[in-house]
Amino acid sequence: MASPVHTERHGKVAVVEIDHAPHNALSHQVRVALLAALREALGDSGVHAVVLAGAGRGFIAGSDMAELAAPEAAPGLAALCDLLDGAAKPVVAALHGACLGEGLDLAIACHGRVMAPDATAGLPEARIGMVSGGLARLVRLAGATAALDIATSGRSLAADEAIKLGLADEVATDWRQQAIARAAALAEAGHWPVTSKLDLPVIDRAAFDTAARAIARRARGAVAPVAVVEALGWALDLPFAEADAKTRGRAAELRGGPQSTALLHIMHADRAAARAPADAGAAWPIKHVGVIGGGTMGSGIALSLLEAGYQVTILETSLTAAAGAEARIRAVHARHYGAGRLTQAAMESRLRRLAYTYRYERMADADMVIEAVYENMEAKQEVFRALSTHTKRDCILASNTSALDINRLADVVEAPERVVGLHFFSPAHVMRLLEIVRADRTAPEVIATALAIAGRMRKQPVISGVCDGFIGNRILARWWGQCDYALEDGAFPEEVDAAIEGYGFAMGPYAVADLAGLDIAAAGRKRTAPTRDPRARDVPIIDWLVEQGRYGQKTGAGWYRHDGGRRAVDPLVHQLVERASSAKGITRRPIAAEEIQARALAAMVNEAAKILAEGIAQRPSDIDVVLVHGYGFPAWRGGPMHAADQVGLKTILETVRRMGNDGPDFAPAPLLVELADSGRSFASLNR
Repeated sequence: MASPVHTERHGKVAVVEIDHAPHNALSHQVRVALLAALREALGDSGVHAVVLAGAGRGFIAGSDMAELAAPEAAPGLAALCDLLDGAAKPVVAALHGACLGEGLDLAIACHGRVMAPDATAGLPEARIGMVSGGLARLVRLAGATAALDIATSGRSLAADEAIKLGLADEVATDWRQQAIARAAALAEAGHWPVTSKLDLPVIDRAAFDTAARAIARRARGAVAPVAVVEALGWALDLPFAEADAKTRGRAAELRGGPQSTALLHIMHADRAAARAPADAGAAWPIKHVGVIGGGTMGSGIALSLLEAGYQVTILETSLTAAAGAEARIRAVHARHYGAGRLTQAAMESRLRRLAYTYRYERMADADMVIEAVYENMEAKQEVFRALSTHTKRDCILASNTSALDINRLADVVEAPERVVGLHFFSPAHVMRLLEIVRADRTAPEVIATALAIAGRMRKQPVISGVCDGFIGNRILARWWGQCDYALEDGAFPEEVDAAIEGYGFAMGPYAVADLAGLDIAAAGRKRTAPTRDPRARDVPIIDWLVEQGRYGQKTGAGWYRHDGGRRAVDPLVHQLVERASSAKGITRRPIAAEEIQARALAAMVNEAAKILAEGIAQRPSDIDVVLVHGYGFPAWRGGPMHAADQVGLKTILETVRRMGNDGPDFAPAPLLVELADSGRSFASLNR
């Protein structure tokens, strides 16, 4: 097998190149070969300087993901960084493409860095529950506040920002030749900067501590951001060697830990969910997309399509309504331009590709139309009948519905095989998740096209079958049901919210309800009431709140009182909760946060098992993707299915059986029973 590292001589400069396609990941094999190549070059009396470079698409795109579940085998990254940092000859990194994670750790251990104009650098370890071992060096180059942002956000820095922060010395189109020249010049001068020996930049420690506390609060149970804060504190307060050793030790502790394992699971689950199914055909070419409805959701969808480069036409009911849509979209563009996230040229390009109309005839040449009117079957069917008349026969017709039956929409359309559901999450131009709902007659090519469009919009797609609520909202209904039952059994809304937030969610269900509007949830209850099983346990408290005009934040009162952006416990709500318990003859009791959390998770998992058995979801990991990206399930727990596997399916099943009195919806799912009894996990069903 050819070595993944080879060396070329350019006069008195040795270029040590990593050539390990496709991403030059720093696997054990690469580390062994790199250590040997560096030692040979540094020990060669004819070599005065060294350049470290990557072949192919980039420098080093990080670790070998396949090795992260196990402890790091020697030689480790620290040995390579220490060799570079303390080398008796100057070493310059030539950076192009991706320089991420361990790649950046190696680069900042060198004595100089030259970046290609399109190169990017970053430390994404926190996104997979880990911490970079090179933070003590990063602080000395970029400063503590910038290091805090880089290491906790995981974002990639463009070359110009890397220069400003001191992570690179220059940007050059001939980055490799310039790195060779810089290395030779450093050797000629006889001295070079050693990162570990640089003085710490002057910082505003109070400002840093404030930012660090804010990050720790936002972590909500995630250990990696807190570990970054801790490591940067060591870098500021301890000698380099001691801070570096403690940081490396913390990195080793987190590697392969439960949170890292969960976050890696989600990363792989994201990729699996985005793959086209085996029966998918070739994607159809899409250039012009129509959007029916220019309200909040329709405008957000249009913004996503414009950013992806599509020509977009928004259809509204009148010129006045179209003007309102235009104002919303221009306002978002203006905000992004003012914040520096959008150039003038990009903004003008997007707006040139956008048109407005109130006539269906303007959809005649559309390749795809996405309906985004309000959630009502009759209204959506009316739109689809009009689209069937005014679009070409191979124009894909998509509905942005969160729960309705896509098959009923296909029933009113000529060529029903072109109908698909595209459930965007609000705000549509911000939220990543996109449920692609496959109706009974949806053509494989339409599914392939929807996946391709999701990719261009940088959305995370998940394919779902047709059922009320699809994957996410169907599971959410059961989860929310258990939270409501906890109210009747003895808890109050603020206690349920505290328990759910303590599990890692950003907001509890009642805080979310007040934010979204109780009238919306009550309307959904009204819609499903005729089909509700009379044996099911029903909690009417939300109906009582809505009857009193308490719609949430927009009316100043809902589950909580709201004043000046603050929410407060309302004694009236406590009275309504106690009234609900009394009406059913329930003796209220204190309910611990752990019980609320266990019931909520078990409700999710039990319903998810039914969804899997019905073929609504393709694999358990798809369900994790939906709940993490669309509903705030803590990513560091890996989603409900991964979390259930960690808790143990026998434990989950026991909780479900204790919930049996809550009605037929909470009867144990046969698939859950089968897996628990056989000792298998949901992970065994992933493919």
